[in-house]
Amino acid sequence: MHNREAGADADRGDPPRLGNQGRRQRHPLGRNSFPLRRADSPILQAAQAARSAVTPKPPRPTTIVDAPRLSKHLGVDLVLASETLQYTGSFKYRAAYNVASHVKQSHIITASSGNFGQAIAYACALFGKRCTVVMPSGAPRIKVDAVREYGAEVDLVDVKKKSRLERLGELAKKFPEAYVASPYDDLLVIEGNASLAKELFALGLDLDFIIAPIGGGGLTSGLVKAVEDSGKKIEVLAAEPLVSNDAAQSFRAGHVVALAEESNTIADGAKVLRLGDNNWKILSHGLAGVVEVTEEQIKEGVRLLFALANLKAEPTGALSLGAVLAQPDRFKGKRVCCVISGGNADPAQYAKLVEGI
Repeated sequence: MHNREAGADADRGDPPRLGNQGRRQRHPLGRNSFPLRRADSPILQAAQAARSAVTPKPPRPTTIVDAPRLSKHLGVDLVLASETLQYTGSFKYRAAYNVASHVKQSHIITASSGNFGQAIAYACALFGKRCTVVMPSGAPRIKVDAVREYGAEVDLVDVKKKSRLERLGELAKKFPEAYVASPYDDLLVIEGNASLAKELFALGLDLDFIIAPIGGGGLTSGLVKAVEDSGKKIEVLAAEPLVSNDAAQSFRAGHVVALAEESNTIADGAKVLRLGDNNWKILSHGLAGVVEVTEEQIKEGVRLLFALANLKAEPTGALSLGAVLAQPDRFKGKRVCCVISGGNADPAQYAKLVEGI
C-alpha cells in the first residue's frame, strides 16, 4: 500500500510521502473553533439562567415494605408504608414542598422539633427562599445539624421557659413580610400530606385500617381527608404517646385540650401541646380514634421494625406499630397499614434501643 502511494506520487511528479502524509491534511488546531461569545451574550445568559433555575423535586412515592415475619409475629396482615426514604427522611417533605411551591413570600418561618424543619429548609433551598426554624434546645443534635446544613437559620428556644409557638409569634412580628408555616395547622400542609393516602389507593391496597403517628394532626388530617374524598371505607387511627396524649384527651372531651408543657416522650415528633384548629375540624368527625402508646411499646416498635422488617425508624415513626402492640385484639387478622413516618433517629439513642437484638 505504501509503495503504491509512492508510485502515484511519482506519476504526478510530486515527491513521495511517507505514512499518513499522503492523507488529507488537517487544519492546524483551532482553525475550526467556534467564535467566542462575550459575557453579555444572550446565548451565555440563557445557559446560565438554565443552570441556576429551580429543579423541582416533588415528594418521592412512599416505600411499601412487605414484612411477613413481622406480620406473623403480630398476627396481623401488615403493610408498612415507609417514609424513611422520603427526601429529608420523613413524610414532612410532602407538606413542606407543597408550602414552598405555593406561597409567594420569599421568607418562610416555622417551629419544629426537627423533621418539618429539615423538610421546609430543603424545600426553601430548592425554591430560593430564606428559611428560619424555631427548634427546642433539647432537639436531637442530628436534626438541628441537618436543618442548618439544608441552609436554614435555627433559632433554639428553652421550652421550659418559652414555648416554640411563643417564639414563633415573636419572629412573626419581627418579620411581618414572612410566611408563618405551621408544621400541621396549615391547609397547604394538610393537602400535601394527603398525597400519601392517594398513593396507597393508587396501589389498589384493600385496607381495614391506616394507622399514623399524631402530634399536631397534620398527617392524620391529610389521611382522613384523602379517605373521605375517595369514598373508601377505611378507618384512620392516630397513634399517640401516652405521656403526651393531648389528642386522646381532646377526643374524650369533645374539644381541643392543650397540655401545660411539652412531655419527655422518646417520640420527639409528637411533643406538641395541642392539636391544630384546622386539623381538629377534620379529625373530630373523620378520625376513628386515638390509640395511646406507652414508652416501652414505642421502643419495642423500633426494635421490631429493625429486627423483623430490616427498617430503621425513629421513635415517632414507630408509633403506628406501637399502636398495634397496644391493642393487639383490635387488629388481629385485619389488613393494617402502619405509616412509618420517618427515620431520622439520633444514632446514639437508636444504637441503645436496638442493642442486644
